[in-house]
Amino acid sequence: MAATTTQIALAAWESLLRAQATIAREFEYTGDWGDVLPREYAVLHALSASDDGRRITDLMQDALLTQAGVSRLVARLEKRGYVERRDDPADARACRVALSAAGRETYRRLGQAHARQVREVMTRALGTQELETLRELTEALIAADPGSPAPSSPSSPSSPSTRAQRRRSA
Repeated sequence: MAATTTQIALAAWESLLRAQATIAREFEYTGDWGDVLPREYAVLHALSASDDGRRITDLMQDALLTQAGVSRLVARLEKRGYVERRDDPADARACRVALSAAGRETYRRLGQAHARQVREVMTRALGTQELETLRELTEALIAADPGSPAPSSPSSPSSPSTRAQRRRSA
């Protein structure tokens, strides 16, 4: 008897979760994170692309945490000197979080080691074409989320987010 679409979707979902959890656990236990937890590194990474810093609400998307969770995480990073809070010029009620000099150096050091670890773990079982396919598939899943923010860069006609949008409107 052929599997139903629901059964296939559930099996794919469980496989995706197990793969993510397995890789995350390996990163946590074998990575050289120093005093920075992998979740904290995710915030440093998100902040590394912005000299002006980012609002806590913007970081929630990258850290995959609630506002309270991100606020606590930022407070820990601030206490250790990795980030600093700045006034938001667009909104006097808000603040922006930015990397400090120590945070930028820590991010650079950890980022190089993390990139090597990601390459090692991901290429252990997947070749270049499979990695591209995996990226396209996961981007399509993200783009299909009705609550997902618009992509930060324009999509090409064949990008996963554009294809997902076309499927939804078809």
